[in-house]
Amino acid sequence: MVRTPLTPEERERGERLGRLLRAARGERSMVEVAAAAGLSAETLRKIETGRAPTPAFFTVAALAGVLDLSLDDLLVRTALLPV
Repeated sequence: MVRTPLTPEERERGERLGRLLRAARGERSMVEVAAAAGLSAETLRKIETGRAPTPAFFTVAALAGVLDLSLDDLLVRTALLPV
């Protein structure tokens, strides 16, 4: 299956999500948060750095739960904006 390239707006949204998650993680280690969410630290690293700009919903939901973030708030704060 060929994946459609992401638009600049979609890439920016992924980077925004990564920044929000990184800020919410605060001083907690990447390994601790990833393990609590059932992810690898590498997956979390990719999301936080924008290298994985379109993580699966359940991945985002698991991270939001561990980081005590509202999915509604994440949706609003990562809405597609023109770049």
